[in-house]
Amino acid sequence: MLRGISPLISPDLLDALYRMGHGDELVLADAHFPSESLGRRVVRADGLPIADLLDAILPLLALDTFVESPLFMMEPVPGDSVDPSLIDAYRAAISRHCTPEPPITLIERFAFYERVKAQGFAVVATGETAKYGNIILKKGVTPVANHCP
Repeated sequence: MLRGISPLISPDLLDALYRMGHGDELVLADAHFPSESLGRRVVRADGLPIADLLDAILPLLALDTFVESPLFMMEPVPGDSVDPSLIDAYRAAISRHCTPEPPITLIERFAFYERVKAQGFAVVATGETAKYGNIILKKGVTPVANHCP
Protein backbone atom coordinates (compact mmCIF):
# COMPACT_ATOMS: atom_id res chain seq x y z
CA MET A 1 0.00 0.00 0.00
CA LEU A 2 1.05 3.57 -0.59
CA ARG A 3 0.25 6.63 1.50
CA GLY A 4 -2.43 8.91 0.15
CA ILE A 5 -3.72 6.44 -2.43
CA SER A 6 -7.12 4.90 -1.85
CA PRO A 7 -7.24 1.11 -1.57
CA LEU A 8 -9.90 1.28 -4.32
CA ILE A 9 -7.12 2.15 -6.77
CA SER A 10 -5.76 -1.17 -8.03
CA PRO A 11 -2.19 -1.51 -9.32
CA ASP A 12 -3.55 -1.73 -12.88
CA LEU A 13 -5.60 1.44 -12.44
CA LEU A 14 -2.66 3.27 -10.88
CA ASP A 15 -0.53 2.21 -13.85
CA ALA A 16 -3.12 3.54 -16.31
CA LEU A 17 -3.42 6.85 -14.42
CA TYR A 18 0.35 7.22 -14.36
CA ARG A 19 0.69 6.57 -18.11
CA MET A 20 -2.00 9.11 -19.10
CA GLY A 21 -0.91 12.41 -20.63
CA HIS A 22 -2.57 15.80 -20.94
CA GLY A 23 -5.81 15.44 -22.90
CA ASP A 24 -6.06 11.66 -22.50
CA GLU A 25 -9.47 10.38 -21.46
CA LEU A 26 -10.32 7.87 -18.75
CA VAL A 27 -13.71 6.17 -18.99
CA LEU A 28 -15.41 4.99 -15.81
CA ALA A 29 -17.87 2.53 -17.30
CA ASP A 30 -20.96 1.09 -15.66
CA ALA A 31 -21.56 -2.67 -15.56
CA HIS A 32 -23.75 -2.48 -18.69
CA PHE A 33 -21.12 -0.78 -20.87
CA PRO A 34 -19.37 -2.78 -23.64
CA SER A 35 -15.93 -2.15 -22.09
CA GLU A 36 -14.10 -5.01 -23.79
CA SER A 37 -15.57 -4.20 -27.21
CA LEU A 38 -14.75 -0.49 -27.14
CA GLY A 39 -11.75 -0.10 -24.86
CA ARG A 40 -8.16 -0.25 -26.10
CA ARG A 41 -7.06 -0.85 -22.51
CA VAL A 42 -9.53 -2.22 -19.96
CA VAL A 43 -8.95 -2.08 -16.21
CA ARG A 44 -11.25 -4.14 -14.01
CA ALA A 45 -12.83 -2.53 -10.94
CA ASP A 46 -15.59 -5.09 -10.43
CA GLY A 47 -18.00 -4.41 -7.60
CA LEU A 48 -16.99 -0.77 -7.17
CA PRO A 49 -19.46 2.08 -7.65
CA ILE A 50 -18.32 4.92 -9.87
CA ALA A 51 -18.93 7.65 -7.26
CA ASP A 52 -16.48 5.92 -4.91
CA LEU A 53 -13.92 5.60 -7.72
CA LEU A 54 -14.33 9.29 -8.56
CA ASP A 55 -13.54 10.09 -4.93
CA ALA A 56 -10.42 7.91 -5.13
CA ILE A 57 -9.21 9.05 -8.58
CA LEU A 58 -9.79 12.81 -8.48
CA PRO A 59 -7.16 13.53 -5.81
CA LEU A 60 -4.62 11.93 -8.18
CA LEU A 61 -5.82 13.16 -11.58
CA ALA A 62 -5.93 16.83 -12.56
CA LEU A 63 -8.83 17.55 -14.91
CA ASP A 64 -8.19 19.54 -18.09
CA THR A 65 -8.76 23.26 -17.51
CA PHE A 66 -8.09 24.20 -21.15
CA VAL A 67 -11.40 22.81 -22.43
CA GLU A 68 -15.00 23.87 -21.94
CA SER A 69 -15.75 20.68 -20.02
CA PRO A 70 -13.41 17.86 -18.92
CA LEU A 71 -16.32 15.61 -17.89
CA PHE A 72 -18.72 13.76 -20.18
CA MET A 73 -21.67 11.48 -19.50
CA MET A 74 -23.94 9.47 -21.76
CA GLU A 75 -27.22 11.23 -22.47
CA PRO A 76 -30.27 9.03 -21.85
CA VAL A 77 -32.15 7.90 -24.94
CA PRO A 78 -35.54 9.60 -25.46
CA GLY A 79 -38.07 8.25 -22.98
CA ASP A 80 -35.40 7.10 -20.50
CA SER A 81 -33.70 8.95 -17.64
CA VAL A 82 -30.76 8.96 -15.26
CA ASP A 83 -31.38 8.40 -11.57
CA PRO A 84 -30.90 11.90 -10.05
CA SER A 85 -29.20 10.39 -6.99
CA LEU A 86 -26.44 9.09 -9.28
CA ILE A 87 -25.75 12.59 -10.62
CA ASP A 88 -25.85 13.94 -7.05
CA ALA A 89 -23.26 11.35 -5.94
CA TYR A 90 -20.98 12.18 -8.88
CA ARG A 91 -21.35 15.92 -8.27
CA ALA A 92 -20.54 15.47 -4.56
CA ALA A 93 -17.31 13.61 -5.37
CA ILE A 94 -16.35 16.12 -8.05
CA SER A 95 -17.03 19.15 -5.83
CA ARG A 96 -14.86 17.68 -3.04
CA HIS A 97 -11.84 17.67 -5.32
CA CYS A 98 -12.39 20.29 -8.05
CA THR A 99 -12.59 24.04 -7.53
CA PRO A 100 -14.25 25.49 -9.44
CA GLU A 101 -16.50 22.54 -10.15
CA PRO A 102 -16.44 21.79 -13.88
CA PRO A 103 -19.63 21.16 -15.85
CA ILE A 104 -20.58 17.72 -17.12
CA THR A 105 -21.37 17.58 -20.84
CA LEU A 106 -23.96 15.06 -22.03
CA ILE A 107 -23.18 13.09 -25.20
CA GLU A 108 -25.67 11.09 -27.27
CA ARG A 109 -25.32 7.33 -26.66
CA PHE A 110 -23.70 6.29 -29.96
CA ALA A 111 -21.50 9.40 -30.06
CA PHE A 112 -20.36 8.46 -26.55
CA TYR A 113 -19.43 4.97 -27.79
CA GLU A 114 -17.51 6.45 -30.72
CA ARG A 115 -15.68 8.89 -28.44
CA VAL A 116 -14.60 6.05 -26.15
CA LYS A 117 -13.45 3.97 -29.11
CA ALA A 118 -11.52 6.85 -30.71
CA GLN A 119 -10.24 8.78 -27.71
CA GLY A 120 -10.46 6.58 -24.63
CA PHE A 121 -7.03 5.95 -23.13
CA ALA A 122 -8.45 3.35 -20.76
CA VAL A 123 -11.87 2.02 -19.80
CA VAL A 124 -12.39 1.14 -16.14
CA ALA A 125 -15.05 -1.59 -16.01
CA THR A 126 -16.83 -0.98 -12.70
CA GLY A 127 -19.61 -2.62 -10.76
CA GLU A 128 -21.89 0.41 -11.14
CA THR A 129 -25.38 -0.92 -11.90
CA ALA A 130 -27.17 2.38 -12.51
CA LYS A 131 -28.12 2.99 -16.15
CA TYR A 132 -26.18 5.79 -17.85
CA GLY A 133 -23.58 5.71 -15.08
CA ASN A 134 -20.66 6.10 -17.51
CA ILE A 135 -18.44 9.15 -17.17
CA ILE A 136 -15.35 10.29 -19.07
CA LEU A 137 -12.59 12.26 -17.33
CA LYS A 138 -10.24 14.34 -19.53
CA LYS A 139 -6.83 14.61 -17.88
CA GLY A 140 -5.18 17.98 -17.48
CA VAL A 141 -1.67 19.12 -16.70
CA THR A 142 -0.47 17.75 -13.37
CA PRO A 143 1.01 20.48 -11.16
CA VAL A 144 4.58 19.88 -10.05
CA ALA A 145 5.01 19.54 -6.28
CA ASN A 146 7.91 21.48 -4.81
CA HIS A 147 8.22 19.54 -1.58
CA CYS A 148 7.59 16.21 0.11
CA PRO A 149 5.48 16.47 3.27
